[in-house]
Amino acid sequence: MSPAVLIDYPWRRPVALDAILGEAARLRFKMSCENRTGALLAVLAASKPGGRILELGTGVGAGTAWLLDGMTDDATLTSVELDPTVQAVALARLGADPRLKLVERDAADWLTTYDGPGFDLAYVDCRPGKFTHLDQLIDLLNPGALYLGDDLLLQPTWPEDHQARVDAFLDHLPHQRRLRPVVMSWASGLVVAART
Repeated sequence: MSPAVLIDYPWRRPVALDAILGEAARLRFKMSCENRTGALLAVLAASKPGGRILELGTGVGAGTAWLLDGMTDDATLTSVELDPTVQAVALARLGADPRLKLVERDAADWLTTYDGPGFDLAYVDCRPGKFTHLDQLIDLLNPGALYLGDDLLLQPTWPEDHQARVDAFLDHLPHQRRLRPVVMSWASGLVVAART
């Protein structure tokens, strides 16, 4: 008997995802959440029934669609994006979902000024909350909350000086006392952590 082949491609996808990715191509936006990361996001969101979920870096809404696909009806998602042009795609395709609140703002500024209730899951797909302002984000996570950051493996969209940011982040993670992280060389390169 030969061993089973493990195929790590998602079995199901959000309904709006193809239209969102089509709009991303039209806008030449190349930084959307990839499918394996998205499938993991849906699973993590499903693990937080009624949870408060945060996304930093909406982009066009690919990750947003995956999070919404996994969330229960009583969960909420706040998604923060600086660029109104790309976030407009998420608004058009996902904005009717009452669980979603889209915030047009710099994530670093949002992290330093937010004073509402804590979050049970955070997906970080931009620099603030990962390479900068990590402590401010951790302050907003409830005990036991999950953290997912992606794009830790070399990407064609990276600027020349970005590898140094990634290296510094990865060097700092083992010393971060308020997170229990695991780094995975999978998908775009992920860190998944629990708030301790």
